[in-house]
Amino acid sequence: MKAALQHGDIASAVGQSLVDSQAVMQKWHEDPERYMGLLCDVRIRSTVALVLEKTMAQFGRVDIIANCTGYGVIGACEDQDEAEIRNQFETNFMGTLNIIQLSMPYFRKRQAGRYLIFSSTSGALGVPGQGPYCASKYAVEGLIESMLYEVDGFDIRSTLVEPGHLRRDDVHTLANGVKLPIFGHFKVAKPSEPYTAKDAPAGHAKRTLQWIGENQNTSVVKAAELVWQLGHCSYPPLRLLLGTYAVESIRDRLKSVTEEIEDWKHLHFPPLEGHEEKEGDEDNDGDEGDADDDREDEREGDDKDDDDDDDDDGGQGTNDTESTIIKLEKTGDVDMDD
Repeated sequence: MKAALQHGDIASAVGQSLVDSQAVMQKWHEDPERYMGLLCDVRIRSTVALVLEKTMAQFGRVDIIANCTGYGVIGACEDQDEAEIRNQFETNFMGTLNIIQLSMPYFRKRQAGRYLIFSSTSGALGVPGQGPYCASKYAVEGLIESMLYEVDGFDIRSTLVEPGHLRRDDVHTLANGVKLPIFGHFKVAKPSEPYTAKDAPAGHAKRTLQWIGENQNTSVVKAAELVWQLGHCSYPPLRLLLGTYAVESIRDRLKSVTEEIEDWKHLHFPPLEGHEEKEGDEDNDGDEGDADDDREDEREGDDKDDDDDDDDDGGQGTNDTESTIIKLEKTGDVDMDD
């Protein structure tokens, strides 16, 4: 949002209803002609609709919608309770769907529109300790990729932004005065006894965040600038990977999938016993073709024998009996006078 305002765009910034306050959102920018601060809970369609209505009433149109909403729980799939799992899907997937379904009629009527949907590297590869979060992001990826074909004719473009580990170069203070902690959009579930070992894969995500800390290579400010440029790109990509971690990890994952396909592609399920000839007409046609080939080979073999005989008798085309007599005559075994 700050990147858009710095470039002179008109923008509505939407905060989280249960985290931010209207007063804090209004302080982001002082020019009411260019900025409006709002609150929303993407899980509740009525609040999403209200944000769109207020924005249209204030500025007259909407060109780009960027959805950065999302949160996750770090912990083994077995340890995450049902309420948190459902809430991750309600926020990450249903929230995205609510925004799209409520804004799509407007974009379709205008025959123009742009969606910038923040996914994650976790939407392209499974991360131990983030099972439900990854599942919700996989769902978002499938939704946007499917929608891509449905709305292309309306000149509506969508891009999945897949950041890796980003370093916060700015300071964001919550409504209660507390600074947003690193990776503040994640909670950590208490591990159960089977997953407490220091090398347990379920703790991978937690260990990664603790190890990286504030040492991420990719700047969130620079990433925001790239996303702003993406929003004004005439032919945007379906996916934009941000950061070395995102590029390398997703590339390695795709390489692994390709290698696995090549390793196992030779496997197939043979037909059930007694049903071999019922697989299809192509098999039967193939058998007939093989029989025809055999008969053709036999004819070619006969022709070859005839050619050999012709070569033996100087190409005179004698029959087998005459040919035998001539051969015997040359050896003196047959008296032609008899």
